[in-house]
Amino acid sequence: MAIAAPPLDGLTVLDLSTQLSGPYCSMLLGDLGADVIKVERPGKGDDARAFPPFVNGESAPFMTFNRNKRSLALDLKHPAGRELCLKLAARADVLLENFRAGVAERLGVGYEHVSAVNPRIVYCSISGFGQTGPYRERGGFDLIAQGMSGLMSITGEEDGPPLRVPIPVSDIGAGMFASIGILAALAARERTGRGQWVDTSLLETPIAWSVYEAASYFTTGEVPPRLGAGHRTSAPYQPFRTKDGWLTLGAASQQLWEKLCAVLELPELKKDPRFSTGAERVKHRKELATLLQAQFDREPTAHWLARLEAAGVPAGPILTYDQVFADPQVRHREMAVEVEHPVAGRSRVLGVPIKFTKTPAAVRRPAPTVGQHTTEILKALGYSEDEVARLRAEAAIG
Repeated sequence: MAIAAPPLDGLTVLDLSTQLSGPYCSMLLGDLGADVIKVERPGKGDDARAFPPFVNGESAPFMTFNRNKRSLALDLKHPAGRELCLKLAARADVLLENFRAGVAERLGVGYEHVSAVNPRIVYCSISGFGQTGPYRERGGFDLIAQGMSGLMSITGEEDGPPLRVPIPVSDIGAGMFASIGILAALAARERTGRGQWVDTSLLETPIAWSVYEAASYFTTGEVPPRLGAGHRTSAPYQPFRTKDGWLTLGAASQQLWEKLCAVLELPELKKDPRFSTGAERVKHRKELATLLQAQFDREPTAHWLARLEAAGVPAGPILTYDQVFADPQVRHREMAVEVEHPVAGRSRVLGVPIKFTKTPAAVRRPAPTVGQHTTEILKALGYSEDEVARLRAEAAIG
């Protein structure tokens, strides 16, 4: 059967963003088939190119979340550079930026400027705090958003300090919300014929994810405390140490709880009033965890995983990243793929987590070098070799 073009084939995204939140969004769109034109400063390029570690001088993190893009080295502060950007925007379906609120307007590439030359464009802004409100012009980073959103207040052990989630979830989540917003705006454009401004922020991302914590606070008025690795509404639902390692266990429903008691050979726990219902188990989570931990300590991880799987109780090992990428399920789902980079050579990057039966997404090209496609992109706009050379001599492009 012939493979069809990817879902977003034919869509052009003009990406003015840097660092992680915006580039992660445009990476997702590129993975799905969009032609992503990454606008970078001549010479230095995206600040993320300085993120270690490096392969032959190329940033490995940058290569991971900037695949499936073409690089245009363009100085937006140069009048000719700004004019070029607007010419590209006039032909694009999407423009993405993650400057501080107000910066794009001062550069002359804000929503009003761009929509004037292309009323159909979907213009997406990712910022620390959003395009409106008293904090709109503040700079924002993932760490700041994790702290101000409440996420850090619930992360860590009960008697320990608040902790940052090591994965930059505010950045990545904002990029994901932005991609959802862009796709929704494109669907709306099919009905109305007009684009619109999509606005999301790092701060709103973890707040939007606080489903259990927000529900608890809205209902009780009590501030949700840190629970360590426990779950706010379910027990047992946490990691446990074994004789030789660790495993995770999800056995909160009544049916799974009773199966777990059988696996652990603790029938008396089924009769204990402290653990008779899900609500009681949550209420007495500490006592329950202590009793279960004593049993898990008796045998190695493989022993317990085999018994839990045979009984139909969800559980899994806690893997380090070398084990993750050697895992047969992860390998089968192609969550690490190889690309041929013009400088770094053969390199591994993350795979695409969304699978399609008829219009597959893929890592089609490696991350670009700074300005690698500048001439190619400008020629497609109708510029001659001499005009490209003149713009380069004027330092409008790189």
